Amino acid sequence: MTPRAVPQHLTVPPARERDVLTMALVIPLQGPAGIFGPSCESCAELAMEEINAEGGVLGRRLDLMTVDGGAAPAAVAREVDALVGAGAIDAVTGWHISAVREAVAPAIAGRIPYAYTALYEGGEHRPGVFMTGETPDQQLGPTLEWFARSVGVRRWTIVGDDYVWPRRTARAARRFLRGIGGTVCDEMYVPLGTERFTGVLRRVERSGCEAVLMLLIGQDAVEFNRAFAAWGLDRDVLRFSSLIDENVLLASGAENTRGLMTSAGYFEDLATRSCLDFAASYFRRFGPQAPVLNSLGESSYEGVRLLTELMRRAASAEVRPMTAVAEGLAYESPRGTVVLRDRHLRQRVFLAAADGLVWDVIQEL
Repeated sequence: MTPRAVPQHLTVPPARERDVLTMALVIPLQGPAGIFGPSCESCAELAMEEINAEGGVLGRRLDLMTVDGGAAPAAVAREVDALVGAGAIDAVTGWHISAVREAVAPAIAGRIPYAYTALYEGGEHRPGVFMTGETPDQQLGPTLEWFARSVGVRRWTIVGDDYVWPRRTARAARRFLRGIGGTVCDEMYVPLGTERFTGVLRRVERSGCEAVLMLLIGQDAVEFNRAFAAWGLDRDVLRFSSLIDENVLLASGAENTRGLMTSAGYFEDLATRSCLDFAASYFRRFGPQAPVLNSLGESSYEGVRLLTELMRRAASAEVRPMTAVAEGLAYESPRGTVVLRDRHLRQRVFLAAADGLVWDVIQEL
């Protein structure tokens, strides 16, 4: 069953069928993050089909309603608020940037559960919000320590898009670097949708850094990677991004990914049974021409699964009983055994280096 898209002209959403449990799937279909949308949608659809094959949720068939999370945050929040108010959805999930979450969470206001699947800057504790993604303490801090210990890199320049996730993640990076004797040589932010990085690259070159912490989204990261290599900086300066996937590698081009690294809780090529089984199911369902499988797409699968596991454990789709049973919830996922602590999913995180257009997983952090 293909997830239903919300029409742009929708003003009064239809009420949901009583035998259907509907989750709004908020994923970017436009803008710099739109490059991730097809993978997110396919992975969420796979989760929906598997859950329905198991008998659904609370005796009801699971359905997904796609909402374009690439629109302006206020517009996304209005759409979700209208759906909740009309009784058209029972829950919200999906990958979208933190600026969208910062608008959507207050609009939902704890009326229905919300599983936010993106890696993020940490600190989200609003009622009814559950987090599946990696946080800087799990992902960035151990990575910066690895760079210092293993390759002697302690001088960093930060380049990010200008919104909440890059700025708060940069704040965490400065804290981590102080703890290992590291330095932020320069720090700069660009508007979402930036295509030209000449001025940024000039500052990177002058900064004397050994590595760049890239906090850029989707197509912005693609443009930066291309410009970075064309400038020749990839010969001497490493790059690390905590938010980058195979879509960005493909769009950047193999010649532009030298010295590029990332860390995440899931990689398609990670040689674990859970990862291999998930990839086999995904390509069996969608075929060899399926959207690229990656950690961001898998996170949307994770969000649907997490909400389902919580509802089954609580025997309810309401926020209060789901929250009451959330602590310590453990289940098997493509990321292995995951456990919910303080409404955040605890998971293993792995470091990987780009090898042309694929990720070579180096080690667990």
